[in-house]
Amino acid sequence: MESFKTLTTKEKALSLNLDDKIYGTIAEIGGGQEVADYFFKAGAASGTIAKTMSAYDMTFSDAIYGKSLRYVCEDKLMKMLDREYSLLAQRLTNRAKRSHFFAFANTVETLNYKRTNQGHGWIGLRFQKHPNSDPNDCVIHVILKDTDPLWQQQVLGMVGVNLIHACYNYSEPEEILNSLTDNIHKSRLEIDMFRIEGPDFHHVDNRLMVLKLVKNGLTHAAMFGPKGNVLQPSAALYKKNIFVLRGRFRPVTHVNVDMMITGMRAFRKESDVEIQNVTPIVELTLNDLTMEGEVDEADFLDRVDLLCSLGQNVLISNYQEHYKLAAYLSQFTRHRKLGIVMGYYNLVRIFDESYYENLNGGILESFSRLFGSNVKLYIYPTFKPDTKEIQTTDSFEPEPHLKHLYQYLMDNDKFQDIEGAKTENLHIISDDVLEMIQRGAVGWEKYVPNKVADSIKQNHLFSYPYEVPLDDDDL
Repeated sequence: MESFKTLTTKEKALSLNLDDKIYGTIAEIGGGQEVADYFFKAGAASGTIAKTMSAYDMTFSDAIYGKSLRYVCEDKLMKMLDREYSLLAQRLTNRAKRSHFFAFANTVETLNYKRTNQGHGWIGLRFQKHPNSDPNDCVIHVILKDTDPLWQQQVLGMVGVNLIHACYNYSEPEEILNSLTDNIHKSRLEIDMFRIEGPDFHHVDNRLMVLKLVKNGLTHAAMFGPKGNVLQPSAALYKKNIFVLRGRFRPVTHVNVDMMITGMRAFRKESDVEIQNVTPIVELTLNDLTMEGEVDEADFLDRVDLLCSLGQNVLISNYQEHYKLAAYLSQFTRHRKLGIVMGYYNLVRIFDESYYENLNGGILESFSRLFGSNVKLYIYPTFKPDTKEIQTTDSFEPEPHLKHLYQYLMDNDKFQDIEGAKTENLHIISDDVLEMIQRGAVGWEKYVPNKVADSIKQNHLFSYPYEVPLDDDDL
């Protein structure tokens, strides 16, 4: 373990070179040709590097590693790791008893000459912690934000050295994750996908690592699939018609499910939506996961377990404002339709100008971001207890000076009431259901889907008591 001082990139490379147990291969294709360079310039690279590979031409890359749908993708990275690590095991049997083998790979797109693309890359390490042991994998996806390709290449080299050094010097995955940006200002890159697995990390729940990417400021949003598998957002959502349900889901109730079903039904009827190309996601904001200033990881996993049991893709973000989430997702849709379903009170909040005091352009700037890229909002009705009224867009009265703006958006089909909602369930409040669950009251099950109720009971989610409840209560 290193001292408390953060080593420079050169010092990290040298410390690895001087460790006679660590030995392996570095393979880089596309724009990332910088990691091996750090090890050679640090000195004593023969102690660490068995081979370096640089396959820039696509034909050579395909011949060596096999074809993938794209050159900068996770599939290509995994093919690189598979081949390079297998060659180590085959050819260096004389070192196997004393070496910790590794295969490092990256496949990267940096800025082109005309600056018309987005720099990004897949980076991975397959590595042993002990001689003759099964290897671990650590895979990340980075978004390069520098405006010059040479600066992007510099960052790639530093991230690569940080990854190799961290995997061999830390045992806790969060330490590995946080050290990836050592000596790099966080404005220069995002890490929006992180996965670590293998015999030395069997205890790691990568859904928590997704949360920590957002929590620790390494990215604004991260994603995983219905089976808890970590996804890279731009790959999973590229050119999709995206439909989003935002919420706290604490727990998932019949109202949440009906919002998704009825909202999706309306979304799929849109003339510019390709039904076979629709990707639904549920989104949790970091703010909704925070209890008394801290993120409750157990509570987060409880909610995720329920959402995954219902077959949902889950997005974690720090985009509390709707316009920020819409702008983020619109960069992937490439002008395909983006739908967001929300309750009536969220519509009211969107027209509350106090939320936009931090924007120079105020509410107009926020609306340009929210509605600028084929975005439509689907408004789910809300029950008003004091008047027993079902509130829809017809109930909404914006401030007088915003009425024409509201009418303009309505006339241009930016809002739509959801038809066919189960209004008999609108009295269900998730906070009340949660209180019943935690208190052990009888009867809460009727307010949530059967799968959700079974999962809460079997896994004692949300502090569901182990004792059999004795009292009878209702909402």
